[in-house]
Amino acid sequence: MNAINRKPGTTDSTTGSGSGTDSGSGMSSSGGTAARTGHAARDADVLVVGAGPTGLLLAGDLAEAGLAVTLVERRPETTSNLTRALAVHARTLEQLDARGLADELVAGGHPISRLRLFGAATLDPSRLPSRFPFVLITPQFEVERLLERRAREAGVTFRYGSEVTGLDQDADGVTVRLRGAGGGGSARAAYLVGTDGVRSAVREAVGLPFPGKSVIRSLVLADVRLAQEPESPFTFNATGDAFGLVASFGDGWYRVIGWHRHRQADDDAPADLAEVREITRLTLGTDYGMHDARWISRFHSDERQAPQYRVGRVFLAGDAAHVHSPAGGQGMNTGLQDAANLGWKLAAVLQGHAPAALLDSYQAERHPVGKMVLRSSGAILRIALLHSAPGRAARALAGRLLTHLRPLARRAIGTVSGIDIAYPAGPGAHRLAGHRAPDIRLADGSRLYALLRQGRFVLIAPADEPTAPQPTGNGAGPLPADGRVVRAAWDSDRRTALLIRPDGHIAWATDATHPAERATALRAALLQWTGAAPEDDGTGPRPSAVSPAPAHAADTPADR
Repeated sequence: MNAINRKPGTTDSTTGSGSGTDSGSGMSSSGGTAARTGHAARDADVLVVGAGPTGLLLAGDLAEAGLAVTLVERRPETTSNLTRALAVHARTLEQLDARGLADELVAGGHPISRLRLFGAATLDPSRLPSRFPFVLITPQFEVERLLERRAREAGVTFRYGSEVTGLDQDADGVTVRLRGAGGGGSARAAYLVGTDGVRSAVREAVGLPFPGKSVIRSLVLADVRLAQEPESPFTFNATGDAFGLVASFGDGWYRVIGWHRHRQADDDAPADLAEVREITRLTLGTDYGMHDARWISRFHSDERQAPQYRVGRVFLAGDAAHVHSPAGGQGMNTGLQDAANLGWKLAAVLQGHAPAALLDSYQAERHPVGKMVLRSSGAILRIALLHSAPGRAARALAGRLLTHLRPLARRAIGTVSGIDIAYPAGPGAHRLAGHRAPDIRLADGSRLYALLRQGRFVLIAPADEPTAPQPTGNGAGPLPADGRVVRAAWDSDRRTALLIRPDGHIAWATDATHPAERATALRAALLQWTGAAPEDDGTGPRPSAVSPAPAHAADTPADR
């Protein structure tokens, strides 16, 4: 996502309001913001703490937008072949597609057209309205590998072996205290984002609680080789007293996850291959001749969520903000989508194109999603673990309904995949505002998510409207002069105009047909969302807040 570079001398002196798959807690100056007149020296525009998938995607987005970014990681600089997450859902693949990474990831993974949840219950992603109508089974470290490569190419500075011990923030920035093998130190930035996992040092430093509880304990994980290849790259089953899962990494290694109601132990109790084999035989009917385990571990799963994702200039994302059961494979996906939501907003505020109030929308949009994921993954797990006779009968009925009742099945896969996630839109907004935009085919033969790789807003208008900036008032809706919006045309006779956010959600839409009315609505939308009216040269006044622009009373939905 190659957005325009930061303008020399641009500053941000405002503060905002508000009070398993991501890990870690790594600095040198990179960029022209370290010293500013009237400001304490900054080492970076943004500090990201935690180099798991969420932190890597966020850091890459910010660096590609032209910001100075340092990624702090408490682990040493090593390449891990261990992983917790295995599933990449359709919406996450769309976000990776908007960064030019999805096709490479898909090529090395296993797309599956059925996701089994419990009993006979399966989800069918093949009907999803997406370029990626499947669940991709691939290890987390492959996702991290691509995101780290992108972040390095974009100029992110990595600081490994550095642990956060505290932080202070003021009206101009955040100073974080660090401890590493070489001693202590500190770093300062305009904003800090904690993506440092369930035991987040950033969350603790800002005093946020992490309420919740453990929902299942004594899960065993093992990475093994198999003498017999399973019938599917992703195999799962649950009985009354246990469940087992076997998933392929694609390189001869397999991840096995198991749980047995009558084999409960603390996390530090040793687990061995014999226990893993026993659970697999009980749930899947065979252990596939598993051997040569390179890793066996025992862990528990919590359901927890921070009440706030923002405290002043400090944000939380990924597992630092929310954790839940592994059911449905939504953990890493939710964190990556957190990052996609936050990155463009931080860039817009730091580059002076949006007010700091825009950052409040991160809490408003992503906290309800985290709550929804906790509920849906928890429901899947609890149904899978029912063991009484009435419970098993209820589970069988639920499985049949979920699999065969098409509206329910579509809603379930839309939720788990992230395709149906929509953000709130204010009164008077078009009914499409806040919804995910599909990968629209455009008049020049390109598609929306390829254009989103530029990291800018995309305006899609009817094909017969001029695509170059025009004088105000002719209905063409000219664009801000500094290029923060890419203009495209429908590959159809569609008359709806759409303004798509850099994260692939619809910011604004109208079906107005009168040229003057349409131009007025478009100017308002561009002012609200990009910080400049069409007639401005890019230095016009900024809005005081982001709110829905006027829409036509006869608004109708676009194809989704």
